[in-house]
Amino acid sequence: MNAPRPENPLTTDTTGPDEPLDLAGIGIGPFNLSLAALAHPLTTLRTAFYDQRPAFHWHPGLLIDGATLQVPFLADLVTLADPASPWTFLNYLKTRERLFPFYFAERFHLHRAEYDAYCRWVSENLPGLHFGHQIDAVRWNPERELFEVDFTQLDADGEAEALGRTYARNLVLGIGTTPHIPVPLRPLAESPAVPVIHSADYLAHRDTLLAADHVTVIGAGQSGAEIFLDQLRARPAGREGLHWLARTPAFAPMEYSKLGLEHFTPDYTRYFHALPERVRDDLVPGQWQLHKAIDHATLGAIHDELYRRTLDGGWPDATLTPGVFVRTAGRVGTTKVELHLDHTQQGTRSRLTTDAVILATGYRERRMDTLLAAIDPYVRRDSGARPRIDADHRLVLDPAVTGSVYVQNAETHTHGVGTPDLGLAAWRSATILNSLTGNTPYPLPTRTAFTSFGLPQPSTGPMGKVPRQGSTLVPRH
Repeated sequence: MNAPRPENPLTTDTTGPDEPLDLAGIGIGPFNLSLAALAHPLTTLRTAFYDQRPAFHWHPGLLIDGATLQVPFLADLVTLADPASPWTFLNYLKTRERLFPFYFAERFHLHRAEYDAYCRWVSENLPGLHFGHQIDAVRWNPERELFEVDFTQLDADGEAEALGRTYARNLVLGIGTTPHIPVPLRPLAESPAVPVIHSADYLAHRDTLLAADHVTVIGAGQSGAEIFLDQLRARPAGREGLHWLARTPAFAPMEYSKLGLEHFTPDYTRYFHALPERVRDDLVPGQWQLHKAIDHATLGAIHDELYRRTLDGGWPDATLTPGVFVRTAGRVGTTKVELHLDHTQQGTRSRLTTDAVILATGYRERRMDTLLAAIDPYVRRDSGARPRIDADHRLVLDPAVTGSVYVQNAETHTHGVGTPDLGLAAWRSATILNSLTGNTPYPLPTRTAFTSFGLPQPSTGPMGKVPRQGSTLVPRH
């Protein structure tokens, strides 16, 4: 976010204080793209969205051939809020004359590359999106009761070519996540001598990794499984040279039962948000199999590939070890890495020497502190110094700030495991637009799950009766 400012820039003033935007979006990933698409037909709403990248791309380093989403195609940008929208995945297929092939393919889960192409189609056709715009600062102007957003317009090479400022009554942050690199491996990941890369950059380094005699994959989520499988399939039998490590006690399958999936409904999100902070904090780590485990089909494909390599006798040169974590790491010579491992259950230690390391260690919510430094004094925080976020996905701000700052994919601590899930994108976008407009352009269902996640609460309604809340349960007196 800190490209050098040109000495004599051409100034581009997107909006002035006399004609502010109703909503300025920072970041154009799938979630803000969803919001922009659902805002498009609301003609009285003035919106604009900004992203420093030159164009839309969704996890390009993980578009492995054949890899699919873990959510159905109905979890596109808009369908679950407005199936009649022109920005649905099915309409994308129609514009490409691919509806019939998709119909006969009977695919419920899209290839990642196809989802990326669909989102790019939306981004190239939807007005009000400004790529190549780096947001430098955000301030609240109390006199004008507006947010001031300063940006640098970038040229095709990513160099600063113009400065600008836009004014907005409200903001929405969709700045995405950042790859997480465990502390023991950060010095190695920053060194070019030995390939220690995050899975986000996998495809860019795939050929180099395939040329390495021994590769270690760290991480037991879907990305780690897909990368391990891709490397396994591409390596000769008997000379695989692969080791797969995980902190989790097993290479566990994703919880994908239909009732289990109800944790990704608006009902559960509302339930989770209403829980006490300490209860929410205790819940999230224990729910890792809901969103950080491995698709059943991928686990099956890995086992099938390993089994196939035993048909002529012997075992493949591939080791899968759960329940371990990297305590420290360092270089051996100029071309190898030594990992010092601890086994959680055994209480033992070991060393592993490898030629390359792929860190499938997930992502963390991108910190908003730098971008919102000027607004930080207005932000109300919880006991863990995290921003408080209300049920409508707004930062809880000092009452002196009359505008709203909405967040997307930065509220796991308040809204639960569904926060990064694509299946809740359209619902969250619709919730934000309903809140922003003060009416209901997108009517949302009052009930979305068969599960009642909590007991009905007593109320002093008419006649002292306790209303039924989607369940036959009534509180005991």
